[in-house]
Parts: sequence; structure tokens; C-alpha cells
Amino acid sequence: MLDPVLTSPNLKLYADSNDTLNYKRDAGNYITQVFGAQMPAIATGFFNVHMTQGIIVQPHWHTNVNELVFVISGEVITSVFNPFTQKLMTYKLKPGQVSMFPKGWFHWILTLSDKAHILTIFDQPTPDIVYGADFLRHIPKEILHIAYCINEEDYAKAVAPLKETVILGPPPGCGKRDDNTSDNASYFESVQQPFGQQPAYGAQQAPSAPNYYGYPPPPSYPFYQQARPPQYTAYPSYAPYPQQPSYPSQTPYTSSYQQPPSFQQQLFQQQSFQQPQPFQHLQYLYNTQPDSDTAASRGPEPDTGTIPETE
Repeated sequence: MLDPVLTSPNLKLYADSNDTLNYKRDAGNYITQVFGAQMPAIATGFFNVHMTQGIIVQPHWHTNVNELVFVISGEVITSVFNPFTQKLMTYKLKPGQVSMFPKGWFHWILTLSDKAHILTIFDQPTPDIVYGADFLRHIPKEILHIAYCINEEDYAKAVAPLKETVILGPPPGCGKRDDNTSDNASYFESVQQPFGQQPAYGAQQAPSAPNYYGYPPPPSYPFYQQARPPQYTAYPSYAPYPQQPSYPSQTPYTSSYQQPPSFQQQLFQQQSFQQPQPFQHLQYLYNTQPDSDTAASRGPEPDTGTIPETE
């Protein structure tokens, strides 16, 4: 099927990105654009962004497009929140370098150099944009309190300066960030502190996939360090498991746990009899091991039926 735009007699394949102003903060910070409205035949679109040091393309996200940032001049920092690893991915870009913002991922761009000129290129001719300033100033303070236990009055005071959509922040009149002083320089250095260039490719491990089962992910090893089985010195050396412990023959293995005696064992168990003092002369009756060599152990002599002789 033929594209009606390309077959139109009024087809135009040219546009000037300096003609259409999208947003202007001041003379050094403004955005122009080329999208479908400026060139109907375009299959992509881009913002032409000029910024000075400390100016930020405010946090936002796109619902329908992927974004590519290309630096023409100056230096910027791009940061994007990875929803799978729950971490920020931050890159410091110089002229000719690029970074990407996947569709739906929260991101922002901060200027490092005195001046910067960048292109933000999209894969659709018209991007949808949700600005963080609009989200923050329109969400009810009562909802923030219910959801996160944030003090309602403190939140209302914090977002009070957000009277309208802020694309290039901070808004004009925002304290010392508009002042060209040494305090501003030290403040900007502190802003850069959490950021830094990512390690070179291959210098860090890729993040593991998110775990939805509540178990910790298995340990990961660099490509030059593979998990190796432990080395066994006991014979045989190839045994997959260590040998069972050996015990001296003269010391049989006994468990420290003692089984309680049964009822029958208790009946036949020999107990030492403690006889009261008046009945000590009957002790022999309770001797379980009689001694044949002592008369006391034998008891009284049995009656043989003979009558003792009398004189």
C-alpha cells in the first residue's frame, strides 16, 4: 500500500529545526523541534536542546517512544531508572557519544559544561511526555500521606514553587543556582558527586534477572573465574565426597544419648537396700549376693529334728 503522504503533490522533505520553538527558559536555555507537524513525511522526530551549566531536562518519562540522546557539543549527564534492577543507570556524555532511554523508563539530563547542544531523537513522529513537575504538583497531598506517611503540610510547601510545567529546570528565580558566584560552583560540584562515568564494557557484571520467587539469585562469576569443585586429598583422590570418619578400635562408638530403662528393667534392677538401725541384724535377708564363708550370711541353722543331748 502506498503512503498517501509520500504520494501527495504537496510533499515536503525539508524542515528547519530552528524555526519551531518548543520551550524557552531564557536566552541560553531553549528547545526547538522537528516532528510530524513540521515534516509530515518524517518517521521519527527530535528535540534540538540548548542548555547552560547546571540546567536540567527535568525528570520525565515517555509512554510511546524510545529516546536516543546525541551530544553535539558540551558535556551532559544522562540518568535513567531501570525498573528491573531498581537502580539508576548514569552516563557522562561528550560530543559524538549517545545514550538511550527505553520507553516508559524515568529519566533526566543534566548539563556539566558551560554550554551544551544535544539532540533527543525518538522512534515515533510524536512522543507522549509525562513531566515529573506535573505529577508532583497535581497529586493530592492527602494521597501522599496515606501512601507514604508524608506530612501533608510539608509536601504542600515543598511543591509550592511548581506553578506550571517546568521542562528546563530549575525555574527562574530559584536561588543561588541562578547566581554566577563561587557558591553556585560549589553547589554544582555537590550535584555531580553521586554521578560518574560507567566502567568500560566488560568491566562490570550484567545485572541478574529479577527474582520473583523470594530466593536470592545464585552467585555470578566473571568469565575468567569459573566455579571449581573442591580438591580432595583423601584416597581416592577422585571421590566426589569426603570419606567417613574412622574411630579407634579400642574405643567403640557410643552415643551420648542414654535410653531410659524399661518397666521390666526397673523391676529387676538391683537396688541397694537401706535398712533402719533397729533391723540391722536382718540385713542378711536382703543381701543379693550371699557369702557362703560367713555364718551371718547363711542365717540361722535349719532344724534337723535331733534333740540335743542332756547331761
